[in-house]
Amino acid sequence: MNPGHEQQPPQQPQPGFAQPPPQQPGFAQPGQPPQQPGQPPQQPHAPVDTPPPGYQQAHAAVDARPGYPADKAFALGEGRSWAHISKRFTWQRRISVLLTAVPVGLIGALVVFRGGGTLAMILWAAAILLAVVLAWIVAELAYRSYGYAERGDDLIVMQGVFVKRLIVVPYGRMQFVDVTANLLERWMGIATVRMHTAAAATDAQIPGLPSAEAAQLRDRLAQKGEERSMGL
Repeated sequence: MNPGHEQQPPQQPQPGFAQPPPQQPGFAQPGQPPQQPGQPPQQPHAPVDTPPPGYQQAHAAVDARPGYPADKAFALGEGRSWAHISKRFTWQRRISVLLTAVPVGLIGALVVFRGGGTLAMILWAAAILLAVVLAWIVAELAYRSYGYAERGDDLIVMQGVFVKRLIVVPYGRMQFVDVTANLLERWMGIATVRMHTAAAATDAQIPGLPSAEAAQLRDRLAQKGEERSMGL
């Protein structure tokens, strides 16, 4: 131990200052309700977070956003939800539009250039480009519009971009179910399931289904149709 550094004795409480007594059961700290004997000490409650001003009004405005009253006619009810098609359906439609627009645009540009000059060809190219853009937008809307649901006695198919249509196909009325796919659909791995009935107006199709899902849906519909037709 170095000289000049001596161990200091422990500090004693100064006279006139008393240590706070420990909390005894049954006694509460100031500002807290009294505790009952045998109960654990109560912890102070954390402050409750209150929503900022305008929170409830904003959510009320979102919930009250306007909708189409006719959409109630397309509701499934009973806690059911629509099954949607594959996103590859959109790109299949868009690629088909490009495969059609390119040759039509080139041939039309050649004919228009011979008859009207450069200005007419530019206007023709702008018209083709605008048609392709609109077709791409409609392809996305068509993908969102398609939906189907399998119920106990029938299959419901919803489709339509500008005019929404809902088709109810009873299993007992189906004559046969077929699956089709062109070269582009086969390359993209999707197919179309068609349900044929005695009345052509009630025929329905579900495009853009993955190949495995289309095969499973075909088998289920064929089995349900056979069971319902035997019960008639």
